[in-house]
Amino acid sequence: MSGAAVQVEQLQKTYVVPERDAGIKAAMMSLVRRRTRSVAAVREISFAVEAGEVVGFLGPNGAGKTTTLKMLAGLLHPTSGRAEVLGYTPWRRDRDYLGRMALIMGQRSQLQWDIPVVDSYRLNKAVFQIGDADFAARLGELTDLLELGELLRKPARNLSLGERMKCEFAGSLLHRPQVLFLDEPTIGLDVAMQRRIRSFVAEYNRRTGAVVMLTSHYMADVEALCKRVIVIHHGTLLFDGPLTELVRTVAPDKTITVELSEPNTASRAELATLLGGRVAEAPIEETDTGWRVKVPAADTPAVAARLLTGLPVTDVTIEDEPIEAVIEKVFAVPAHDEAHGRASDEAEVRR
Repeated sequence: MSGAAVQVEQLQKTYVVPERDAGIKAAMMSLVRRRTRSVAAVREISFAVEAGEVVGFLGPNGAGKTTTLKMLAGLLHPTSGRAEVLGYTPWRRDRDYLGRMALIMGQRSQLQWDIPVVDSYRLNKAVFQIGDADFAARLGELTDLLELGELLRKPARNLSLGERMKCEFAGSLLHRPQVLFLDEPTIGLDVAMQRRIRSFVAEYNRRTGAVVMLTSHYMADVEALCKRVIVIHHGTLLFDGPLTELVRTVAPDKTITVELSEPNTASRAELATLLGGRVAEAPIEETDTGWRVKVPAADTPAVAARLLTGLPVTDVTIEDEPIEAVIEKVFAVPAHDEAHGRASDEAEVRR
């Protein structure tokens, strides 16, 4: 494999799950003749992540994101394929590897529920064999960055969700991992706390050069942290590249909104004439104060100039399509082997 920090080649995970019809008769029959089907959670995906990169790992619910991260963290064995993280095969669970990575899941807690947070940290200190001086220095740094303060002396059960997530981050980073797998780390948090967690992740990456793979349904997390995204759907890789390229490919238009000093002076026909050329048929929407039109990005400067000179414009804004809408369009595209996958999923294995 290459020298990338994370290297994945044709990784696949297939589950064999039982199924039966409802009712007592079906339950009795299943004792004699069990019926199962194969479900491919991840289908032969390949990608590489270089040292120091922060990569968004995106997909709808059930796309295979968490399954992939669990394989890379060593919690699951793949059905086939290969992966190396920092030169280690994750599912061999080498002690040195486990001491160099962290998996933080927004719906899971590593803190002991009934003891002060700092005592949970001391347990991590023992597990990862962190020296006294390093532990004190790292805890002090994380306390400052995350503003933990009095939270360290509280039992985890007395913390709010936002407070607990801050403490989870600190506990997961005491051993200074070089790879962070973040699975919905800001789920359920308010806007202010989401922003604080994002700032912390960016600062940790800047200070340590750690690789970060982030899954999130909050596109603000992705826009703030990730220049590159990997998109999977139905367990299949759909896109791997810069976020800007994804936006340009899926949503090549820009929206121009003009506010007019006299909103009713320009008719829809007059506006279409001003648009001219190949954008004359662009979608036009009337607003309370003017007009909104969607045009190809390449035509945006010329169209904006014509609108400014031809209409009594008091304000103009030019916007890309929201990243949420872009991602929604990506997910609307069926995976290329979805039909094949569904057929294989429904193949019954009887034993």
